[in-house]
Amino acid sequence: MKIKAGIVGGAGYTGGEMLRLLVNHDGVEIVFVHSNSNAGNLISAVHTDLLGDTELRFTDELSSAIDVLFLCVGHGDAKKFLAANPIAAGIKIIDLSQDFRLTEAAAQDWVYGLPELNRDRIKTANFIANPGCFATCIQLALLPLAANGLLKSEVHINATTGSTGAGQSLAATSHFSWRNNNLSVYKAFEHQHLNEIGQSLLQLDADFNQQLNFIPQRGDFTRGILAAVYLESDLSAEQAQALYEDYYSGHPFTHVSPKNIDLKQVVNTNKGLVHVEKHGNKLLIISIIDNLLKGASGQAVQNMNLMYGLDERQGLKLKAAAF
Repeated sequence: MKIKAGIVGGAGYTGGEMLRLLVNHDGVEIVFVHSNSNAGNLISAVHTDLLGDTELRFTDELSSAIDVLFLCVGHGDAKKFLAANPIAAGIKIIDLSQDFRLTEAAAQDWVYGLPELNRDRIKTANFIANPGCFATCIQLALLPLAANGLLKSEVHINATTGSTGAGQSLAATSHFSWRNNNLSVYKAFEHQHLNEIGQSLLQLDADFNQQLNFIPQRGDFTRGILAAVYLESDLSAEQAQALYEDYYSGHPFTHVSPKNIDLKQVVNTNKGLVHVEKHGNKLLIISIIDNLLKGASGQAVQNMNLMYGLDERQGLKLKAAAF
C-alpha cells in the first residue's frame, strides 16, 4: 500500500522539488498539493519541468485522507498554518521551515531530521523538523569531529550558496542583473542556521564550547552549497580520513572523497560529499550538497522513507549533472 502524501506550499522551489521526487517515488501517492495563489492550475503549468509527468492540479482545500504532510512554506508560516489548520491525529508531519528545529520544539515531540545525526529517532518520529541547507552542509563537515570530542579550537567556515537558497520571492539580490558575475557576503557571524548547528554539536559533545565563525556568501549559480571549514587539529591526514569514513560508513548519501570535490558532483542529487586535508596544524574539511535536495526536499523524502520503514534511498537514486 502506498504512502498517501499531502504538500502545502507546492508552488515554490522546495515544493517543486518535493513534487519532482514524489511523482517518481513508487511508494507514494500524492493526494493533494495546496497553494492558495495557484488553486485550480495544473502543477505542470507552474513547474514546467513536470510537463508530461503529472496531471495533478493545485488546490486550496486540505484533506485528512493522508499519511504524511509536507510543509514547504516560508519561515514562520508553518506554525501559523498548523495553528489555523489542526491536523488529524496519526498524520505525520515533515516541516521544511525553521519553525521547529530548535530544542524547545523537542518538548512538542519534533525530531531534528538530520539522518546522519538522528536516524534512529527519525524512524519512530511523528513530527520532523527538516534541517536548514547551510546547517546540513556544515554539520556534515563537523559531526565526526564532535562525535569524537575533537572540536577543541575555534571553527572557521566560509560557505557559498546558489540563488535558489533565497527562495522564489523576488528580492534585489536575486535579480539576474545583480546576481550574474557577482559575489557577496551576507549575515556574517550571525546566520540563523548557527543555532541548529551548535545544538547538534552539543548533542554529540556536551562539552563543546568553541566559537563557530561563519561567513555565508551568495554565489553566481543557481543550486548547491560549498562549505570550506577549518580548525586546529592534532589528527594526521590519514587519521582524519579514517575517522570520517568510519562515521559515515552506514549512511548511504554521505560519502568521503579522497580527492578534492566540486559542486557538479552533487547538484541534482541527495548526496553530501566531504573531503578532508591537513595543512600544518590545520584540518580543512570541504563539504558540498544540493541546497534544494539534501538541503531541503531530498532530505525530507529521505526522512519519510525512514519513518515508514522504506529503503532510505527509495525515490532518491539521482545522478548528478556533472557535465
